[in-house]
Amino acid sequence: MTHIMIAGGGIAGLTAALALHTAGFERITVVETAPEIHPVGAGLNIMPNAVRELDALGLLDRLEERAVRTHELRYYHRSGGLISREPRGLGAGYHWPQLSIQRGDLQLVLADAVRTRLGAGALVGGVRVIGVEPMPDGRPRVQLEHRDGARRGKASLEPDLLIGADGIRSAVRAALNPGEGEPPWNGMLVWRGVSRMAAHRIGTFMFIAGDDRQKAVVYPMTSPDKDTGEVLVNWALAMPADAVDDATRGDWNRQVPVEKFLHHYEGWDFDGVSVTEVLRAADTAFEYPMVDREPLERWSHGRTTLIGDAAHAMYPIGSNGATQSIVDGRALAHAMARYSEPAHALAAYEAERRPAMTELQRANRQLGPEVVINLAHERAPGGFTDIEEVIPARERAEIAARYAATGAFDPARVNQGSPYGLSVRSLR
Repeated sequence: MTHIMIAGGGIAGLTAALALHTAGFERITVVETAPEIHPVGAGLNIMPNAVRELDALGLLDRLEERAVRTHELRYYHRSGGLISREPRGLGAGYHWPQLSIQRGDLQLVLADAVRTRLGAGALVGGVRVIGVEPMPDGRPRVQLEHRDGARRGKASLEPDLLIGADGIRSAVRAALNPGEGEPPWNGMLVWRGVSRMAAHRIGTFMFIAGDDRQKAVVYPMTSPDKDTGEVLVNWALAMPADAVDDATRGDWNRQVPVEKFLHHYEGWDFDGVSVTEVLRAADTAFEYPMVDREPLERWSHGRTTLIGDAAHAMYPIGSNGATQSIVDGRALAHAMARYSEPAHALAAYEAERRPAMTELQRANRQLGPEVVINLAHERAPGGFTDIEEVIPARERAEIAARYAATGAFDPARVNQGSPYGLSVRSLR
């Protein structure tokens, strides 16, 4: 029986485990550095193309219990002028919604499903991959470090297949690409956090606002609490910085006080939503440099491959980080179902996903659909009264459509249904 090891119990790794199990693979081990998975962390927007894949895995109902549907996205100039408003999810003609959800809640739903379907022993916490050595037959020899209680120490295993889903600082990627170095920084610093606010103070839409230097993203990610009327609000801010410590690159969990950056966003009010009011309602904030990874010329070596941020970490533009990680997991499982030889399966998976993700990484470096904010500031730095005189509707629509096509999440393509429905059980 094929033994598949997945390094990383995040969204990419857990989705891959569930998709592989659906495809008929039974012996799957997910190793995760954290001893336990907790419902914490910032928010995510999951695009309809990924929601479609989660629905195919039978998870949509459970996710919607913890999430809200994103109905509208608005772009604002920092002066308060509305650049555009776009329907999202079902309102944009998709057959699946767009979901806003806390990262930890999504991870918990995935982890619970892994334990239920694959068994409690399929997800092993307190273990991380520290090295990978290829064997003559293409299988990997995986070096593991146990960091939990009596098991503390090092060990090695030789699975039939290794999937590196261990994030932007992936040990698997580093083993396949020695000497790659630190994730490159684009000169921007990001702050993110979660606030609890009265629902009427935050609105029901997601917005991205700013100019060519500073930006703010704000959106609710829960329904109002039945007792308090409050919702959880996700926010993320970005602005240039002079320098950063290399050790913080790719570390999403460095806490800083909100007061460190609050003053930079005074007066940022958008149709009744105050950015500073949102920030003051946060318990804490996290700071990190905006980094990504250079596109790779190959993801797979022998019987080892990469998915998610380990394969194609990109700037947090267009809600595509977690979205594309979910699609990766389904695409990989589909390839594994079609080919009896793992190396052929990995080649097919990479041939489909790597060129598209390379293009998306590059599009995000050009700010993807958020470029409309920069264009508005470039053409009307002091603000505007009529956006049609600054960026005509046709130009705005072309920018959005071009990015959707790059990420393969335009409605026509998504609504064709999942291309990853083939299972091993139907073949054997």
